[in-house]
Amino acid sequence: MFDFGNDTRTYAFLTPRDGSGLPRFAITRNFAGGEQTIVGSSPLPVNEWSHVAVTLDGGTGTLYVNGQRVGQNSAMTLTPAMLGSLGNVWLGRSQYNDPTYAGGYQDVNIWSAALTAGQIGELAGTRASATSAGGGDVISIACSETSGSTLADASGKGRHATLRRTWGLPSHPGFLAAYPETQFIELESRTTPDYYRVWAPYYTAHKILKGLLDAYTATKEPKALDLAVGLCDWMHSRLSRLTPAVRQRMWGIFSSGEFGGIVEAILETHGHSRKPEHLELAKYFDLDSLIDACAANKDVLTGLHANQHIPIFTGLMLMYNKTADERYLRSARNFWGMIAGTRTYSIGGTSQTEFWKAPNQIASTLHDTDAETCCAYNMLKLSRELFFKEQNPAYMDYYERALLNQVLGSKQDQDSAELPLATYFIGLQPGAVRDFTPKNGTTCCEGTGMESATKYQDSVYFTAEDNSALYVNLYIPSELNWADKNLTVTQETTYPLEQRSKLTVAGDGQFELRLRVPAWATAGFTVRVNGTPVDGQAVPGTYLNIPRAWKSGDSVEIDMPFTLRAERALDDPRVQTLMYGPVHLVARDSRTTFLPFSLYATAKLNGDLAPAVQPVAGKPLHFTLSGVELAPFLEGTADAFHSYFRRNEPKVVFGGVDSGVTNPARANKTTLLDDVWDAASFVNKPELLKRVAQVNSTWIIEGALSQADADRIYRCAQRAAFTTPAGEIDDLQAVADAARTAGTMTAEAHAMLGARLEAARKALAEKSTAKAVRYLKQYLDFAGRSLDNQALQDILVSGAQALIVRLTS
Repeated sequence: MFDFGNDTRTYAFLTPRDGSGLPRFAITRNFAGGEQTIVGSSPLPVNEWSHVAVTLDGGTGTLYVNGQRVGQNSAMTLTPAMLGSLGNVWLGRSQYNDPTYAGGYQDVNIWSAALTAGQIGELAGTRASATSAGGGDVISIACSETSGSTLADASGKGRHATLRRTWGLPSHPGFLAAYPETQFIELESRTTPDYYRVWAPYYTAHKILKGLLDAYTATKEPKALDLAVGLCDWMHSRLSRLTPAVRQRMWGIFSSGEFGGIVEAILETHGHSRKPEHLELAKYFDLDSLIDACAANKDVLTGLHANQHIPIFTGLMLMYNKTADERYLRSARNFWGMIAGTRTYSIGGTSQTEFWKAPNQIASTLHDTDAETCCAYNMLKLSRELFFKEQNPAYMDYYERALLNQVLGSKQDQDSAELPLATYFIGLQPGAVRDFTPKNGTTCCEGTGMESATKYQDSVYFTAEDNSALYVNLYIPSELNWADKNLTVTQETTYPLEQRSKLTVAGDGQFELRLRVPAWATAGFTVRVNGTPVDGQAVPGTYLNIPRAWKSGDSVEIDMPFTLRAERALDDPRVQTLMYGPVHLVARDSRTTFLPFSLYATAKLNGDLAPAVQPVAGKPLHFTLSGVELAPFLEGTADAFHSYFRRNEPKVVFGGVDSGVTNPARANKTTLLDDVWDAASFVNKPELLKRVAQVNSTWIIEGALSQADADRIYRCAQRAAFTTPAGEIDDLQAVADAARTAGTMTAEAHAMLGARLEAARKALAEKSTAKAVRYLKQYLDFAGRSLDNQALQDILVSGAQALIVRLTS
């Protein structure tokens, strides 16, 4: 309210809100450490007038609000006269460059002697001139002027005040907003959130700034760029006057301090203006406590507002591009892992009621206010920027999941000329129904929901910085015009409705084609160039590189079979979700409790759970499971759905064969079958049997499984039918062929074992099971005697024994 002093050493001030939000008077001749203070007992009310007074009477100082004593200090030894001649006699300004006073004055009076409590009470109800005290004899300013820059002093001392700032006019040229600068001023003095008072002024500044930049990009209208540059100039002028501590406090306030993607927009402006002040301005938005914690890989996200903070890290990536400060990159990378790794739902979304819970909390956070749509939008932007610096395929695996599921599923499959029909939250509790209706005044998610529909092409292709390679990140029908290479790449597909894609090159050029092999593509990823299979192993979660001098008309055909897999909630392994390739499948059912599903009984050796479901004719990506329809979440319908279900595997069953043994569970809710299938995929049945034996042994040691039950489980796995008996013979021969090629089996042993397998195959073709078993027993005898490699012997023997058990059961 006032600050009379010379500097931060000598002053006396009265503030309406200190760091605790309380009115406070302080006087010192020896910096802040020497302050003598009087502090009020409660915050001043807002949106109404308050009378505030301080009296110094001998050694007692008293603070009054609206005529009532609210604070007192009986150990005061300093008086204003002891401060000496003062150079800075200010109303509404601080020696510390604190935020400007966010309020008004009715009148200001100073008396040379302390008034009584009764006189203070009179002043609370009317102007000083109408009270027994009269106007101040040191200074008396009525603040009644309606024009000019002078506020007259009526004390007779001639201490007139000069108006340095008028409400409603900007503190610096360039200000542009839909409300007065008071929103920004009040934010600077706030210590607690209150979005009814201050709702994210810098967030809305970002929207205005980005709109101006987009207008300039689209039209080249110089006025748009001039306005954008001016707005950045104004922000720099305002924020540069604040201490770093004030800025840190501002950005840490929920909602009021939210600034969205303003750093991106400021840096875009800097790209046009080249003003060093604009780069400095972008740095003013660093929230150091968060940046430093994430750079140290310390998770401090619990309880934070999700969408307030995700855009910060996209801004950090762009700051890294400008400054090469490794702290920015390290912080963004680690933050991404804290979200994509431990706080992401099956659809790729994050947050619960807009905030983050503790890491690994999924099942316990399934409610009707999960997965704010803006969060997915901003995580896609961050993933994209991270990939530009580190070509980690995990960024694009996440991108695909969030794009094909939350982003597509957040838009209702219905046309409207008036309504966005996009979700705000996506409830993921059992029986949830997506709400596509506009909220009161609409939300940010409806804006980004519309924008997302224009960005499906955003990250389909990237080129290496030197144009030596083309990354194909997403399988989406599209056409790339690669101007630097003077060629075009066309992608034809209905993915994910089909499990393939085709690229066609128009134009000639040397480059390496880098095809993303999705992390879920465990059933194969085959590529043919002009019909010829490509050499090289396609490893899930990597890129398959094809260097080539490409010719016009070259075609690349990609096949990537989908498998059905269940993903466990990190906090409860019984609560699971279904993914079919990149597509999240939901159960369409109105019940509001978890549906129990069993899936292991018919699982394939590669871990594919697809045999448990039945495709629905004429409806791609639709299945039935236990009489319930499964549908892709990407379909934007208002049907009740279950994103998560309760896994129910009561018996140990392999390949449709029931062992009769109850599936045991640990205290952490994982089961024996979980342990077995966690090691999938299995190349062949012997590999499965090896895993079953290992898991049985572990559970016996833990005291949770008897030897008798372990034997029954192993025999069940031996009898399991993952393929035909002839197919099991083929698997054994394939193992022997690979061993011969690797030099771990002699030519003689290879020939002898092969002959017996061929004899067994012919016997099966002749439907002579007894003869086939006889040849397999000969195979067992020879394998036991002729193979020196114990691991190889174990695989072949276990496979032959299992086939014998299967044929004789």
